[in-house]
Amino acid sequence: MQAPSFKRERLIRFSDCDPAGIVFYPQYFVMFNGLVEDWVDEGLGIGFRRLVIERQTGLPTVRLEADFRAVSKMGDRVELALSVERLGSRSITLNSRCTGLEDGELRMQMRQVLVCTSLQTHQAIEVPADMREAIAARFS
Repeated sequence: MQAPSFKRERLIRFSDCDPAGIVFYPQYFVMFNGLVEDWVDEGLGIGFRRLVIERQTGLPTVRLEADFRAVSKMGDRVELALSVERLGSRSITLNSRCTGLEDGELRMQMRQVLVCTSLQTHQAIEVPADMREAIAARFS
């Protein structure tokens, strides 16, 4: 059984691509960072801006593993999806993937570990209770 996931459709734009017309690999990280923000906003109902600005809680990436499987080209429509692999006391491990909408081909996948931090002290803190509850309710 596949873990529940949060998904978004995305158009590959000119600004995502290198001179060869394919996604310049760091742009996938930008795309997935946006997906994490949308997940916190809409998937968890926490509000990314509220979490970072008002609550002074960060979610920096501390580990990242990426596999690039196939090219995405300007004009392609892809699906970006993330699922929660592990919810630790201070960290969240996500599995993310980019898949072509028309062909279903896996373009890129990554495993990412986020750590909750205080933006005042820059030290790791416990995953906030409301975030933990939202993840458990929607992604377990």
